Amino acid sequence: MPMVKVPYPKHLISFADQISLLKQRGLSFKDETKALHLLQNISYYRLSGYWYPLLADKQNHIFKPGSTFETAYAIYKFDSELRKLIIAELEKIEIAVRTQIAYILSSQYDGYWFTDTSLFSSSMRHAKILAKIDEEYQRSDEEFVTAFKSKYSDRFPPSWMTMEITSFGTLSILYSNLIPGRMKRNIAAYFGLADTVFASWLHCIVYIRNICAHHCRLWNRTLSIRPLMPRSPRNPFIATPRNGTHQVYFALSMIVYFLNIINPNHSFVTRFKELLKRYPLIDVRAMGFPENWENEGIWDERKQGNGSL
Repeated sequence: MPMVKVPYPKHLISFADQISLLKQRGLSFKDETKALHLLQNISYYRLSGYWYPLLADKQNHIFKPGSTFETAYAIYKFDSELRKLIIAELEKIEIAVRTQIAYILSSQYDGYWFTDTSLFSSSMRHAKILAKIDEEYQRSDEEFVTAFKSKYSDRFPPSWMTMEITSFGTLSILYSNLIPGRMKRNIAAYFGLADTVFASWLHCIVYIRNICAHHCRLWNRTLSIRPLMPRSPRNPFIATPRNGTHQVYFALSMIVYFLNIINPNHSFVTRFKELLKRYPLIDVRAMGFPENWENEGIWDERKQGNGSL
């Protein structure tokens, strides 16, 4: 029998009353003036995700003894810096994926392979993808798009142009809908992965990218999209996590794996560890990191480059 829904019972309360409520629940403040300013500019609801780990009674929102607003805000700042660190690396991965998909498929077919329904598993899904690409193309104000429209009669530019203005989410769906075969495997093989694993990793990267782009909590999140664990990746990876692939540790390991191929001299691992040092209160176990994670090959910066790309 379905649960009977009721109206949402809570009402907006003033910023000052928000502090009073938190104090009643056991949260202490070192600087209430600063806390008030932060609540006015970040919002109670957004910050609540960061003091949630400090609750002893999560149903009644009662804090553990010694919990401070400043601790919650420090977790918030760590999460913000983590997202900024990640988003810069996702850009590099996206560009590399765009390049390989356009190059390999254009080499095998032609620059307009993405319009050929016969190359895709579902014609209905392909039609929706093509409509989405058209929408993104018509909306684009890139100079090369404007120049192409003014000079040529084709519906789209060739893929090495079109893929540049196609959202990464659309590109991920486009790849997953390709018919199984050599070309699909060749794209994944460039990154040392099976095509099914590669498709699931792209899906997860889109998900992580959206979390970062919308400034949502990431650090201890349980991912709703579970990427596949590769059975025999070409390059070193991590052991199967005890808790599966749905935690941030696995997503970060995916990023490191891609960067090791795209830019072997990257400094992501070093910068991530420096971030942890700046926030010693962060418990990496909440992110899914196992004991001795720093000894895993891809997380040992002594085995990584020290570049800045």
